[in-house]
Amino acid sequence: MRLKKQKRHRKVVRFYSACFGFREPYKVLLDGTLVHHLLSHGLSPADDALFRLLGARCLLFTTKCIVAEIRSLGPSHTETLEAAKQLMIARCDHEKRVSGTNCIQSVIGENNSEHFFVGTQDSDLRKMFREVPGVPVIYGLKNSLFLEQPSFSQREFAKSEEEKRLHMTESEVQKFFKKTSRENLSEGDSDGTQEEEARIILHSKKRSLGLVDKPQFKRKMAKGPNPLSCKKKKQKAETSEVQNQNKEGKEEPVTKRKRIRKRKKSSGNANSKSETGN
Repeated sequence: MRLKKQKRHRKVVRFYSACFGFREPYKVLLDGTLVHHLLSHGLSPADDALFRLLGARCLLFTTKCIVAEIRSLGPSHTETLEAAKQLMIARCDHEKRVSGTNCIQSVIGENNSEHFFVGTQDSDLRKMFREVPGVPVIYGLKNSLFLEQPSFSQREFAKSEEEKRLHMTESEVQKFFKKTSRENLSEGDSDGTQEEEARIILHSKKRSLGLVDKPQFKRKMAKGPNPLSCKKKKQKAETSEVQNQNKEGKEEPVTKRKRIRKRKKSSGNANSKSETGN
């Protein structure tokens, strides 16, 4: 079960790395709820717990507003406050203290340009970040950490961005035609036809050079059994003799021997014959 969970988390990390440009060391923005959860369930040091979750080195961040919010909770959260002070401080442009949720929203923004993993126990905050593209969310459940799967909207956004990268912009089309000295396109053609023709030409050039747009992975096919591990069949002595005769060129028909039964004369008939002879 632990191995399946680890594979699932590695798959999510690869998705955000490939589609949204996350790179190591990963930056994790923690709020007060997750810091308190890590301390109360003995998940310390937090660096090691997040390293096991993401499979790479992590840098832990928080904000001044979150530290001030934990301080306002009183002496019952002194350990949480000391742990939060040891984290790196992410920049937030708030002159006055705001709530932790609002501060995290302002740091993340509309597209998470800083590539933060957000760690929180707030269900409303987690639900809100599912609609923001490129924001992976970490949460805790008892004595373990989990990484949320990408939402449907995040996957659709990644697909649309990939389709945009496949098409050429107007500036790229112009540069391409200048380099290849193909300036004989008619002025009445639309931009869509120019882009389509340029894309076809570029694709044919890539194919001639042996390049492809997407990596082609070799599928694993079903293989036969290892012949060294298979037990050899025992051949009968008769079949081996016949094979040897065929190899030597001596083919003799195999005939069955007939048994001839001889009738025994009875003793009464023999006595009668001897009397007649006499």
